[in-house]
Amino acid sequence: MTKARVTVIDIAKAAGVSKSTVSLVLQGSSLVNEGTRSKVNAVMREMGYVYNRGAANLRQASAKSRIIGVVVNDLTNSFFAELAVGVDMVVQSAGFVQFLSNTSESIDRQREVVASMREHGISGLIVSPARATDAADFKPLVAAGIPVVVVVRNLPGAKVSSIVSDNRAGMMSAVKHLVGLGHTRIAFLGGFPDTAVFDDRLAGYRSGVETAGLDYHEELVIASAPSRAGGVEAIGKAIALARRPTAAVCFNDAVAFGVCDGLRARRLEPGGDFAVVGFDDVIEAQAAVPALTTVSVDPQGIGRRGAQMLLKQINAGKAEAETVTTAVRLVVRESCGAGKTAPARTGKSVKIETGR
Repeated sequence: MTKARVTVIDIAKAAGVSKSTVSLVLQGSSLVNEGTRSKVNAVMREMGYVYNRGAANLRQASAKSRIIGVVVNDLTNSFFAELAVGVDMVVQSAGFVQFLSNTSESIDRQREVVASMREHGISGLIVSPARATDAADFKPLVAAGIPVVVVVRNLPGAKVSSIVSDNRAGMMSAVKHLVGLGHTRIAFLGGFPDTAVFDDRLAGYRSGVETAGLDYHEELVIASAPSRAGGVEAIGKAIALARRPTAAVCFNDAVAFGVCDGLRARRLEPGGDFAVVGFDDVIEAQAAVPALTTVSVDPQGIGRRGAQMLLKQINAGKAEAETVTTAVRLVVRESCGAGKTAPARTGKSVKIETGR
């Protein structure tokens, strides 16, 4: 049986306020004090209530919506711009339009934009979750039968589809390559420690270090914002160590670019005085000076694959969760101190055996 739709009256009873107060909150009225507004909003989230702005017209149209919601955690990172392009390639050809929103790692902002997209009748959602996202955040969408595909960051227990890259294998290959170049003090730089991606990439780093017969040192793991500025900060701390590393694998390319900036600020040359490896292979990696050695995950490809998964569920009329892990490859360019004669546009590709 279909669960009865939550009404304004239900919200009012649960929040202990009048129906008119709930209506004022929905309208964004300044007549409601902030405490009451927060209480009503919390009850609405808990009960999965969605305010339909277009009333009957939107209710009728929502079932035939041609809108795909795309929510990412950091649009300033070019990785997500490339991912969005990949999504658009697929949904546009299928007659859908993409609504794109950036949360800047704010869970509150994520909840707001997802609620807004539901009000406007999205057919499905592709999301790279903000930090602190809980599986329960997507429970109302699952209950409503709205297909959801989580990309980049896995969300255990959410009962939604997901597509992530093979983070462990990618980081292991990066470490193995640096060890092959003679490095024994290899740092892991950047990333927020409270995300699944960080855990997976750190696990790959540690496994790569130990497989090579080297000791794992906590001091060589330096977390920071996964951004260019974060990379500058991280390399500053790494260089200040009593026994400084000679190479680093970076959480992503944005961090790697910052690491290169930080090295130059100290008159050290990336690829000459210090080896740098990124993760993602964004478009800028090919044109960087020196060209960035990095683990390629094909962000446009992830966007295309995620959109295909979503459209499959939309067309089937049911949201059956599936999990996909995409292959990665190490692209050797100049920033690691090897392959300087390789063309900057493509680099030398190293195959990664994942066992899949």
